[in-house]
Amino acid sequence: MLKITALTKRFGANVAVDRATLSVNRPMMIGIIGRSGAGKSTLLRMLNCLTEATSGEILFDDLNVTRLRGAARRSWQSQCAMIFQQFNLVPRMDVVSNVLHGTLNRRSTFTTMFNLFPQEDIERAIDILDRLGIAEHAPKRAEALSGGQQQRVAIARALMQDPRIILADEPIASLDPMNAQVVMQALRRIHDEDGRTVIANLHTLDTARRYCDRVIGMRDGRIVFDGTPGQLTSGVARDIYGADAGFSEAATSTEIGALDRDPLPARQVAPA
Repeated sequence: MLKITALTKRFGANVAVDRATLSVNRPMMIGIIGRSGAGKSTLLRMLNCLTEATSGEILFDDLNVTRLRGAARRSWQSQCAMIFQQFNLVPRMDVVSNVLHGTLNRRSTFTTMFNLFPQEDIERAIDILDRLGIAEHAPKRAEALSGGQQQRVAIARALMQDPRIILADEPIASLDPMNAQVVMQALRRIHDEDGRTVIANLHTLDTARRYCDRVIGMRDGRIVFDGTPGQLTSGVARDIYGADAGFSEAATSTEIGALDRDPLPARQVAPA
């Protein structure tokens, strides 16, 4: 299904992602963890073709994603939807129009300029908002909604693309615990009910344990852990976040979050 081989991204002398290799053979909910600067966001941006790889390969079925250009790249980006930490909505536009923007890659320039959308698309957008529990906010401006509600609008926009993969880059990092739970539950339901692969960068270990089938740990641009939530022991957490991290066996979100905000000195860890 999805195969990443020796994927590398360099920014000058800095190696942001270093020979990342992994395979996803069936739809899964995958969490990527690691402290700030580990390469998590760069990895997702290469998967979505927002950033071009320096070397390596991304294959999805028979499609070589790393070689896509122009219309073929835009087509891939509609199949591989991206959700961002800061929502990337149009604040003064109403909610349903923001969701309908998920169809722009298959609409003409004229219809895009004047926000002319088929009735069936409008109805589908409202159905998706209803599924996410925010249909009553459809006519409101996006800026009038809470952070958690805005993130659900961003998820609805991604679903409007009818993607095969959803990438979520720190989708709950700016949310309070209650809204973070609602957003993660929504992403998990999308995987369970739709059979879509969801890959989310997460900043807490307990979130990955609770919602994901598989967890990828990154450090210094390299994948140093690839396993199940049950295999995330304190020793593994130290390999991902640093030998002197001092995790308890049931490492808490507070412990992990603090490390994410205040990185420890790097130590090279061999890939798992």
